[in-house]
Amino acid sequence: MRILLLGKNGQLGWELQRSLSPLGELIAVDRHVSDGLCVDLTDLEVLRATIKRIKPDFIVNAAAYTAVDNAETETKLADCVNGQACQVMAEEALALGGWLIHYSTDYVFNGQGSTPWREADVVGPLNHYGVSKLAGEQAIIASGCKHLLFRTSWGYGTRGKNFAKTMLRLARKHETLRVVSDQVGAPTGADLIADVTSLAIRQVQLRPELAGLYHLAASGEVSWHDYARYVIDFAQANGEQLAVKTIQPVETIAYPTPARRPLNSRLNTQKLRDNFSLHLPDWQSGVTRMLREVLNK
Repeated sequence: MRILLLGKNGQLGWELQRSLSPLGELIAVDRHVSDGLCVDLTDLEVLRATIKRIKPDFIVNAAAYTAVDNAETETKLADCVNGQACQVMAEEALALGGWLIHYSTDYVFNGQGSTPWREADVVGPLNHYGVSKLAGEQAIIASGCKHLLFRTSWGYGTRGKNFAKTMLRLARKHETLRVVSDQVGAPTGADLIADVTSLAIRQVQLRPELAGLYHLAASGEVSWHDYARYVIDFAQANGEQLAVKTIQPVETIAYPTPARRPLNSRLNTQKLRDNFSLHLPDWQSGVTRMLREVLNK
């Protein structure tokens, strides 16, 4: 089996290199030249030519435009990377008779209410980032290629920046932090997403009828404020000397941003758990593991 991984050096791509390598020949690329290969999703012709050249059985797309606020003005760039590039991948996967694995987001929904979103719920993005990610989903589904689409939320990785690292950095400098308390979701580790991807690839080879759209997130839910409290409490309990004394809850309206954020990022993962016989761990277990690695560095 030959797997083409796009976006190898992002948080998810880094973990996918680990989880996918035992499955077969893994060809991992990103925007920078490595082993003679370079794929920038803004160059659709090169993307198409690379797929034709490699002829993968699975295309795993971990590359994306993720600058949510910038997407409000860089609309063409977001549309190209998150939408048009997906259409190219889907067309080539169909031509090869292969699979396309792609990752989307809860931002395709309007973020209202408090009920976890199901795969079949009506979409309605609040911002252009969500619009561009929805366009990618729709292009893949419309192509008719064999695919697995995983919508996830509040992703993080030990590698690179994440919310927990930001909170720890601020907590070392400031006595008071103000953190949004009316946005709720489930922090989901890149390692969990990568491991589920690997398991799903193995299963769809035997049961191609499992193809489709799935929600993938850690179990449970938390606000950003309580997430910050969890991170800081854990750090202090493990000997970190922090200046912070108070973490004030504030509403989203107190932090206006160019792109509107959803208040409800909860995802219902029942379909994924049932179809693939999976147990998804609670968000605390993944965050704790990540914090132990971060604090031990």
